[in-house]
Amino acid sequence: MTPISHTPRGRGHAYRPSLDQRVPPEPAEGDAIRVGALTDPDVGDVTLELDVDGARRTIRADPEPLVRSGGDEVGGGHLAAAAAAGEDVGDRCAWSADLGSHPAGTRLRYRMTASGGTATEWFDCTVAGWRPDAGTVELSGDAERFLGDVEWLVADRGPVRARFSLRLDPDEHVVGLGERFHGLDQRGWTVDTTVFEQYKDQHVRTYLPVPFALVVGGPQPWGFHVDTSRRCWFDVGATRHDRITVEVACDPDEAPTVRLQLFVGGRPADVLSTFWDTIGRPATAPEWVFRPWISGNEWNTQARIQLEVERSLEEGIPLGVLVIEAWSDEGTFTIFRDAVYEPHDDGSPHRLGDFTFPPEGAWPDPAGLVTWLHDRGVKVLLWQVPLLPDNAGSPQLDIDRRVMVESDMAVREADGSAYRNRGWWFPGALLPDFTSPETLDWWTSKRRYLIEDVGIDGFKTDGGEHAWGDELRYADGTRGDVTNNLYPNLYAAAYHQLMDDCGIEGTTFSRAGWAGAGRTPCHWAGDEASTWDAYRASLTAGLSAGISGVVLWGWDHGGFSGEIPDAELYLRTAAQACFSPIMQYHSEYNHHRTPSRDRTPWNIGERTRDDRVVPIYRRFAVLRDRLVDELAAQTRKGIEGGLPLMRALCLEWPDDPKVWDYPHQYLLGDDLLVSPVTQQGADRWEIYVPGDGWVDPWTGTEVTGPSSIDVASPLERIPVLVRRRAADRLLPLFAHLPE
Repeated sequence: MTPISHTPRGRGHAYRPSLDQRVPPEPAEGDAIRVGALTDPDVGDVTLELDVDGARRTIRADPEPLVRSGGDEVGGGHLAAAAAAGEDVGDRCAWSADLGSHPAGTRLRYRMTASGGTATEWFDCTVAGWRPDAGTVELSGDAERFLGDVEWLVADRGPVRARFSLRLDPDEHVVGLGERFHGLDQRGWTVDTTVFEQYKDQHVRTYLPVPFALVVGGPQPWGFHVDTSRRCWFDVGATRHDRITVEVACDPDEAPTVRLQLFVGGRPADVLSTFWDTIGRPATAPEWVFRPWISGNEWNTQARIQLEVERSLEEGIPLGVLVIEAWSDEGTFTIFRDAVYEPHDDGSPHRLGDFTFPPEGAWPDPAGLVTWLHDRGVKVLLWQVPLLPDNAGSPQLDIDRRVMVESDMAVREADGSAYRNRGWWFPGALLPDFTSPETLDWWTSKRRYLIEDVGIDGFKTDGGEHAWGDELRYADGTRGDVTNNLYPNLYAAAYHQLMDDCGIEGTTFSRAGWAGAGRTPCHWAGDEASTWDAYRASLTAGLSAGISGVVLWGWDHGGFSGEIPDAELYLRTAAQACFSPIMQYHSEYNHHRTPSRDRTPWNIGERTRDDRVVPIYRRFAVLRDRLVDELAAQTRKGIEGGLPLMRALCLEWPDDPKVWDYPHQYLLGDDLLVSPVTQQGADRWEIYVPGDGWVDPWTGTEVTGPSSIDVASPLERIPVLVRRRAADRLLPLFAHLPE
């Protein structure tokens, strides 16, 4: 490493500039420009030589304070310290210098010099400016909303961004733009579309952005889709109340073209259906995905898995899906921990018969375990990440990393070298290039025995957000600015192709995605804390994800990370999860410290000393099992008609302004109106009843909307109404639940 370094575009973090980069990397007229450098710790000072259109001056750089990681954890859990650490620069020191702002067309040339005389190379850039007529916007659909004020940000490389706007009427609301945690209505917000892993507290950042929005509340519903996988920015009436301003990253090496699709329909479902037709309609999944799911990151042995499953069944709590996360050697993600085997020096796949499983090991009989679970009606998913980590201890991992690099199966840097993960989770890991048929075949073939020999039913396809940097290169000839956002879709699709090839009706369970992610069900909302705020944010995420084409969605109810929820929050979220597309609890690894942070109902009950937890959870799990046929049928019907299973009220009543006062209330299918209790300490709850006739399944009371009603909301009930027309079908499901 040189004594001083500067990387103009940094490491590719979407939101936090690198300490040694230029900010912004593509300066435009009016931007305040800052450049950074990293030096060895013994460097006493740094100067910057700046040439502005031929006039040279020297600027003294300022030292920058560093936030270094320390301690075992930040906020609890095994991921927290890594997530909080930020940029790992070792013992290097950071410096920065301000270059000021400059008019468009100004040519800047600079280098940084450390005390002792060591300097960076010279770097050149031209300040970009906004100009008309530097590219093309291709419109399809009804162009009435398009205002036509198109501008292009032109740098010395050519146009790097397009900007245009759409008309927004005073009473209109904008929903969608992917899985959004901060609010259902995007009006008044500025958001972007970048697949990003934000560990908890996502707010405007998201694992699953989609450059599509539905607009309701005006003369008729309409929608727009920026047909690109590049990054987009949306100012949704934040700067100008009557406009949605859109900026789109472009390829300056090509004649830039932005494709904008505008949809107008008689109903919101018509708009969504047309959009889904353009990206690929969401897929259904096997009916067993609607049964209760369970998981825990500390369930990392066969004995522990059997113990938890037996406890659930003994308690009379039904379960249908088990996700086993901590099963593998944490390196190859294909080999059970403690298995004895001969490494394959050519990186070829193993079969089950190649392994010996010691009786005293963590997994003495993986295939027998899966059979044992199947005999009890439980399906099994195994955890995955699309990485080969940079860690020692697994001989097959070392071989597979070598094979991936030598066979050119990794995503590559611009110079052709293998890309090493720049994020905080598994730093330095290799990333398989799923645009390469050879890589896809190699990667999935190593997992085939898990289906064919072990008998698993699917994969939890975690991660997918690890490709950072517009300059990355993929085997299909694309760069990172095009394919990084698509990567999680390619990743999940690879596993679905494997399951299809093996002849099973399985599923993936993914965190990240892009437009069209719903073609590979199912998804969950990622890492969440056990707080009421996270609960409300997750509800918002599920409703916006559904509008964006992700219809089979869930979250780790009660939270996944940190200290356990109290009994009230746990049971309120369990009740809501009962009426979600996917009902699951899960917990983060906590190094087996006591007391346990498992999110099982018995652990929550024991930890909180609340003997209501297990019986009330049992009640909702039993109800959930009764709802399976209904949820499966409503999912199929919704996909055919352009509606998600979990539906924001604006999809059914787009012209009713009152629905916006109840942003966490929703329809589950056609006939269940769900109003989750989202405030601590509430024993009564207000339900907004839109048009039509309804029945309270808990009391038998009939009500007709539009109106608001106040209902009792004890912990063993969730405020929910059944359409009167569906009463004969649905009310029996609520009868004679366990007390």
